[in-house]
Amino acid sequence: MDDVILKQFDNPDEVRTFAKGRFETINLGGMTLGRATYQPGWKWSEDVGPDIGAEYCDVEHLGMVVAGCATVAYADGKVVEMRPGDVFYVSSKPHDSWVVGDEPYVSLHFLGAGKYAK
Repeated sequence: MDDVILKQFDNPDEVRTFAKGRFETINLGGMTLGRATYQPGWKWSEDVGPDIGAEYCDVEHLGMVVAGCATVAYADGKVVEMRPGDVFYVSSKPHDSWVVGDEPYVSLHFLGAGKYAK
């Protein structure tokens, strides 16, 4: 076993691509970490959900917003905006998400990355 393992999202273990976005994963220390990059106009229910046959995302997320702004919108009507520097937890309760504004949205995911967009 190596004492230190270094990886970068510039050379991910897996890339999941979809309209207006991509999700890169790195497997490290028994965990799967992710980086989401979504372009303006990206919406989960339109750009990811149809490919996996789901109306809402049901993956639990723990992460941090690096750039841009996006929402989490629960099926019950609750909507929350996430901005750079926000560390977020999103439950597995059915939710949608979309980019707000005209900047790309980038976030790092520490929980849920292994199941996201699959």
